[in-house]
Amino acid sequence: MNWTIAGATLESRFFLGTAAYPSPQAMEDAVRASGTQVITVSLKRQAATGADSGRTFFSMIRELGCHLLPNTAGCRTAAEAVSLAHMAREVFETSWIKLEVIGDEHTLQPDVFELVAAADTLTRDGFQVFPYCTDDLIVCQRLLDAGCPVLMPWAAPIGSGQGLIHLSALRTLRERLPDTPLIVDAGIGSPMDAVQAMELGFDAVLLNSAVSRALDPVRMAQAFKWAIEAGRLAWEAGIMAEQDMAVATTPVTGRPFVLA
Repeated sequence: MNWTIAGATLESRFFLGTAAYPSPQAMEDAVRASGTQVITVSLKRQAATGADSGRTFFSMIRELGCHLLPNTAGCRTAAEAVSLAHMAREVFETSWIKLEVIGDEHTLQPDVFELVAAADTLTRDGFQVFPYCTDDLIVCQRLLDAGCPVLMPWAAPIGSGQGLIHLSALRTLRERLPDTPLIVDAGIGSPMDAVQAMELGFDAVLLNSAVSRALDPVRMAQAFKWAIEAGRLAWEAGIMAEQDMAVATTPVTGRPFVLA
């Protein structure tokens, strides 16, 4: 079923990163196998590899035909993120930006103060800001107040593969922000984690390392594709509530009868 985010109508609820694949061909094959319609790309990371390789990479991702979501990976201040976002808009010709402002080198946790400040500036500059944030409800509300059309709370530290470590916080976000597109970002380690996120009612999942670091990125991309679809379908169908005691599916009381 189609859904809409930041003015784009999509079929897939799988957002996929393009970094750290064993080869450009592996990245291209994984993207195609995933069925994703949105891929992320870091301008700073690609610029560091050199002009020629950067142009080759940009040409490749354009040919994939996906919506591009440039990110400000590696930024540590609001000013740095804003500057990089403007460069990305010129290079990729899109107003979408995945806003990352990192505050801690060990956990790569967002600096929420700089994040909100950058989001406020960028939305006023005409960007559609997709902020990578913590699962703190108040921070998320401040980002919405700044004009962000979507929120991207982490499941766990970037690249850790720990899965959804704060289930209650993520569940609270979904319950308190029912009309806000929510995309679980960072820390997803396996298709099981993706199913869990979608069963909570989240709108999509964004990941990179779990596919790019797999022994077979293409098959893993397919696994995540199906997991995300299954989790969403289960949520839409209505997942049965947990019970404290056994509940028989076949009646065990009453009068016996014999079919004629």
